[in-house]
Amino acid sequence: MGLRFWVLGGEYRNCRFDEVVPGTEEISGPFPDLNRARTEWTRLSFRDRLGATTRYVITQEARV
Repeated sequence: MGLRFWVLGGEYRNCRFDEVVPGTEEISGPFPDLNRARTEWTRLSFRDRLGATTRYVITQEARV
């Protein structure tokens, strides 16, 4: 059993980052290792670096 990684995010309604604007959600993955997920996170984060309310996170899940 291993892990796989996902990058999730989008544009949020405000800087509290508690509600995503519908239709802006993005999911990338799964990635087999954290380094590949970080590469995608970096790509997305720098692509949208001027958007103060755009945020991405890396999450993981156990493979069964």
